[in-house]
Amino acid sequence: MGICDGRVVIVTGAGRGLGKAHALAFAAEGAHVVVNDLGVGREGQDPDAGPASGEGSPAHEVVAEIEAMGGEAIVDGADVADWDQAEAMVAAAVDRWGRLDTLVCNAGFLRDRMLANMSEEEWDSVTRVHLKGHFAPARHAIAHWRDRSKAGEDVAGRVVMTSSGAGLMGSIGQGNYAAAKAGIALLVVQAAAEWGRYGVLVNGVAPDARTRMTEGVFYGDAPESDWDAKDPANVSPLMVWLGSGACDVTGRVFEATAGQLNVCDGWQHGPVASVGERRFEVGEVGEAVHRSIAGAPDPAPVFGS
Repeated sequence: MGICDGRVVIVTGAGRGLGKAHALAFAAEGAHVVVNDLGVGREGQDPDAGPASGEGSPAHEVVAEIEAMGGEAIVDGADVADWDQAEAMVAAAVDRWGRLDTLVCNAGFLRDRMLANMSEEEWDSVTRVHLKGHFAPARHAIAHWRDRSKAGEDVAGRVVMTSSGAGLMGSIGQGNYAAAKAGIALLVVQAAAEWGRYGVLVNGVAPDARTRMTEGVFYGDAPESDWDAKDPANVSPLMVWLGSGACDVTGRVFEATAGQLNVCDGWQHGPVASVGERRFEVGEVGEAVHRSIAGAPDPAPVFGS
């Protein structure tokens, strides 16, 4: 008996890296897992191992690992940012096991470029796969849970979204990715506020782990001894707990790496500078801006700055 025994879980982008670690961790805790992966390269290029759901694909290999440990899993090759395919992915879980309990949104890729040189396609493709690729599956999952709730069922739905330190602090050369991940962090807050009435808790994780997406960006010069600390599997226990029935928090984003985690504190109202019951004169604004800033904590530095 595990913490997710019998729960039906979708993990997107589960063919490699963090998603694979999460899928295996959920299965080890007794979950039935939909292993979603499109099979694309690090920058979203065409699948490098044949069809996403074919023999020998990354997702197929993860399913084989889960089955070898005695678990149940199926392969799904949906493009999570495609509205109809995301709907079909949720339907696949319901058709196979009768319901969905947990959605883990993890899929994504990078197309790094300084903003001054970034193309429209590089912006659109990255924000699409990350931001829409979180919303579309979650939107179809909540439709499933809302219907069950309105039918009188006691729902214990869970959504775990994947943000990033880049989305919380910014990251030089990753403006498209950072903006999308920042949107995901707020989507956690928004969805949690709207979906609690249906028995659904929504949280997010900003992982710090060595994957093919981060090796060249953050860990190219990291010492060999750092590999174990940045193992994606170190993040998975938090993901599993947040996706389990034991989770009792919602609307929060956590950073996680190695054996540590911390909750992240987002935008807050800062100190108010006022001129009373009248509008500011233009000449007064600069002093008021600096007075408000002086009373607030310094922002965290942008990665790479």
